[in-house]
Amino acid sequence: MSDPTRPDPPDTDPLDTGLLAPGRAGSAAEDATGDAAFLTAMLDAEAALTAAQADVGLVPPSAALAVAGAADPARFDPRDLALRARADGHPVIALVADLTAAVGEEHAPHVHRGATSQDVMDTAAMLVATRVLGPVLRDLTRTERALADLASRHRDTPMAGRTLTQHAVPTTFGLKAAGWRHLVLDARDRLTAVRTALPVQLGGAAGTLAAFAEYAPDRSPDTGPRLLAAYARRTGLAEPRLPWHVLRTPVADLGAALALTAGALGKIAADVLVLSRTEVAEVAEASGGGSSAMPHKANPVRAALVCAAARQLPALASVLLSGLACEDERHAG
Repeated sequence: MSDPTRPDPPDTDPLDTGLLAPGRAGSAAEDATGDAAFLTAMLDAEAALTAAQADVGLVPPSAALAVAGAADPARFDPRDLALRARADGHPVIALVADLTAAVGEEHAPHVHRGATSQDVMDTAAMLVATRVLGPVLRDLTRTERALADLASRHRDTPMAGRTLTQHAVPTTFGLKAAGWRHLVLDARDRLTAVRTALPVQLGGAAGTLAAFAEYAPDRSPDTGPRLLAAYARRTGLAEPRLPWHVLRTPVADLGAALALTAGALGKIAADVLVLSRTEVAEVAEASGGGSSAMPHKANPVRAALVCAAARQLPALASVLLSGLACEDERHAG
């Protein structure tokens, strides 16, 4: 059974070390994403599919054990799969070929049986998402608690309220911190709801689940829905009402929630950047970043990195939202 809390994938030599992305380098989110993590998730999706088919009597239990044993990320080369993916537009066909060879002749016919490549790609994406949202939600909880403490300690600390960049009427720093906390709670609630709803994907060639009934001894029409339920249990993902190959709400909702979270944190960072200006100096980061030209400076680097992410994510989320408008039963691109 696939576990959404599965440990980090094995170390590999990454093509992207994060040199130009200090906001994510060394983070728990970095460990839970990337090519190695997606390879692990695809293999988990394949192993869970065979296990689910064994659960509903479509393959022998020994097949599930064989596929689970062969689905070891250390046996597969992500770079090789990526290069071979150029021929098909995605890495699943190459991965299935390698996994089939690793399983052996007896159980080779049971690998990926009845599924289509998008079943594996979407399920893997949902597994990666649910795994990375774990540390993200823990960070948001930690942030919320820190802000609650800040608001309590400074509930009577006066500061100038500012509107349209100018001094307005007095307020308190505690109220400002309480507002920051409110945004973080909104983001945490939204991401929690999205994570809970992340669905498994299984539809077969055209999203009809018809192929799976062909392998059932009685050709029962309820084989597909029963398999979908078993697959959801095996992956730990939500069971969708029906296959969602071209019903991209889960992906769009995930992108929107992540953009909202970045924006909520970006508001805090934007305030810190303004209030830590030398001529204002009302707040400061505990330890600032250095300058190669001016060693006396302590730059608000954390706030700058958060603002950078907050400005990038809306554009990235818009790409996922554009995926809602897709044609037919499977779409190109």
